[in-house]
Amino acid sequence: MTRGPEDQNFIFAFAEAQRLLRAYADKQASRHGITRAQWAVLAKVERAEGLKQSELAEQMELQPITLTRLIDKLCDHGWLERRSDDSDRRCKRLYLREAARPLLGKLAGLRAELTDTALAGLTPEDAQRLVRQMQIIKENLRGAIQHDCHREEKRREEHYG
Repeated sequence: MTRGPEDQNFIFAFAEAQRLLRAYADKQASRHGITRAQWAVLAKVERAEGLKQSELAEQMELQPITLTRLIDKLCDHGWLERRSDDSDRRCKRLYLREAARPLLGKLAGLRAELTDTALAGLTPEDAQRLVRQMQIIKENLRGAIQHDCHREEKRREEHYG
C-alpha cells in the first residue's frame, strides 16, 4: 500500500529526528558528567531496582560486555552497585546508590527540557497524539520482526528438517 509523498520521507525524517535527539541528549547529559547510555542504564535501574544484568542487557538490546563496561563506570562513580543474587551467585543484581538520586533528579529536569525542545511548536494534544502514534509504529515494527523471525525459523526447519 502506498501512501504518497510520506512514503519517501517517513523513514528518513524519523531516523534523522532520532539521530538529532540522541546527539542533543548526549551533549546535554555531558553537562552532568554522564553519557546518554549511562543515563539510560540508571533510568532503567531506577524503574526496576534489583534487575539482573542479563535482563537489563536484553531490555536495552546491548551486548553483555558493552553493558558491563557501562555498569563498571557507573559503579566507579558511586551511582550504582552490583549485588549477588541470593539464589544464584553467578547472577548480579543492580541497585542505585544514594549518590545517584540527586543526579537522577537533575536528569529528570533535563529529560523535561529535551522533551520541551523537541516538541516545541506542537500543542499538548498533538504531542499526545504523536506519542500514541509512535507506540503504534513500535508495535507494528515489533510484530513485523517477530513475524520475520518465525518465518525464518520455519524456513530453516523445512530446509534442515
